[in-house]
Amino acid sequence: MNKTKGVKGGLLIGLLSLTGALTAQEKIQFKEFKLDNGLNVIMHQDKTTPIAAVSVLYHVGSKNEKPERTGFAHFFEHLLFEGSEHIGRGEFMKKIQSIGGTLNAYTSNDQTYYHEVVPSNYLETALYMESERMLHAKIDSIGVETQREVVKEEKRQRMDNQPYGSILIEVLKRAYHEHPYQWAPIGSMEHLNAASLQEFMDFYKTYYVPNNAVLSIAGDIDYAQTETWVRKYFAEIPKGKKEIIRPSVIEPKRNREIRDIVYDNIQLPAVVEAYNLPRKDSPDSYALNMLSTYLAGGKSSLLTKEVVDKQQKAVQIMAMPLDLEDGGLFLFLGIANMGVGADSLEIAIDKQIDKLQAAGITDQDFAKLKAQTENAVISRHASVAGIAESLAEAKVYYGDANEINKELANYNEVTKEDIQRVAKEYLNKDSRVVLHYLPKTGESK
Repeated sequence: MNKTKGVKGGLLIGLLSLTGALTAQEKIQFKEFKLDNGLNVIMHQDKTTPIAAVSVLYHVGSKNEKPERTGFAHFFEHLLFEGSEHIGRGEFMKKIQSIGGTLNAYTSNDQTYYHEVVPSNYLETALYMESERMLHAKIDSIGVETQREVVKEEKRQRMDNQPYGSILIEVLKRAYHEHPYQWAPIGSMEHLNAASLQEFMDFYKTYYVPNNAVLSIAGDIDYAQTETWVRKYFAEIPKGKKEIIRPSVIEPKRNREIRDIVYDNIQLPAVVEAYNLPRKDSPDSYALNMLSTYLAGGKSSLLTKEVVDKQQKAVQIMAMPLDLEDGGLFLFLGIANMGVGADSLEIAIDKQIDKLQAAGITDQDFAKLKAQTENAVISRHASVAGIAESLAEAKVYYGDANEINKELANYNEVTKEDIQRVAKEYLNKDSRVVLHYLPKTGESK
């Protein structure tokens, strides 16, 4: 189960009107409370359509794993669909789908996120099922063995047999030398095979507990009734007693470029460039996100126009920004055109970045960029599911759910001078990782 995220977690200010316009005065209204067991609960009412989104964000990702037991968080994303003491094996998905709902989950370096969207008259059912996941998840040898095979197949399909599929793995292990961001959420199959059932149970009891979670509910709900149901199903869950490990290591700043070649089952060479970013809550995150959109965010981006369309050096250039709690990566992937070498493509990409660092962005391009950014933020919250997710993330990463109502204001404070400044400061060739992906046919014997 996977999910691609949009603008910076996209915290929206305001609600969409009937015309789809956004006004500065409108804000997302919500109510929140905290249970005695530490569970933070956020509720947003929107009676536009008779649906409700229920989500639980567990503040656990690959960075919370032990170096010798990687892949646990992603493994639990799957394992916690196995059922519970009161929900039969394999019945979790069937139950939600049978009531006309949808569900999914994803894991990142920082978090594991579960969510359902159901007809609002089934809100109580969804809340009950998420409480079962938190209190009575079925952690047994049958489920563990089943999900081991599921994760192995996912890795084969998404990474091993996918062209350029190993990029995240290859970049992270070179970009981070001290911080546990150095391994990807998929982790090591060897580690998962070697882990005992008790290790899995300990991980569950440590991280999938109310005091490490945010329950966010949005949609056609009644505040009082929803709170009553939340207390009914979640208040009995005991607070976690094990120590929640959060890495305190700070990745040392690099002063040299790391360069390597990766041979893959591909036909066209590719260039990967990765630059280290500040913490997720850094004020520069807004300008950096806009910079990513400007350089490689879609068909009208600078690198696409100049390197793909005009110079025809690449068939595609994309940005894959990793916006992480302890400091992520500004990641580019350029796939070379037929007959173009990786060296030539890298030079073409770097020339455009150099020009931006030297001359900045034009007024016209900056106005367009601001409009793109606002549209991305609004689009992310065209659904109650998007609002529920952003409320939860705001609470976890900023300590305040109301950060959702500051997002556009923070973007609007970014100036075109800020775009040039962060390009100079963070897109530093002396501290980046550069990988050339080459066809295996060219690999030296």
